[in-house]
Amino acid sequence: VFARAYVRWSEVKRSLAFIREQLDALPGGQVIAPPAGPMAANRAVVSLVEGWRGEICHVALTDREGRFASYKVIDPSFHNWFGLAMAMRNQEISDFPLCNKSFNLSYCGHDL
Repeated sequence: VFARAYVRWSEVKRSLAFIREQLDALPGGQVIAPPAGPMAANRAVVSLVEGWRGEICHVALTDREGRFASYKVIDPSFHNWFGLAMAMRNQEISDFPLCNKSFNLSYCGHDL
C-alpha cells in the first residue's frame, strides 16, 4: 500500500509542477474572444474533445434565427457503460465491483 501511495504522491507532485509550467507559459491576450459573427441558422455542429476518461462530444443545433435550439454534452461514460457490460458477460456477479471500479465510469455522465 505504501508503494502505491508513494507513486501516487509522486504523480500528484509532477502534475502540479506541470500545471505551474503551463500557467507560466500562457500567452498574453484575452481569455475569451468575441464571436466572429452571428451563428448560422438551422445548423448542426459536432465537436470532439479529449477528456481524462476519453472523448467528450458536444452537439449544438441552431434554430432559424441562428440561436441555440439545443446543446448536448456526451460524456465518455455514455459509450463505455456498454463496454463494461460486455466485459462482465458470463462473469460472476462478485466480479462486478472490481470491474466497475477499473472502468471508472461516471454515473451522472451517463445521464447527460
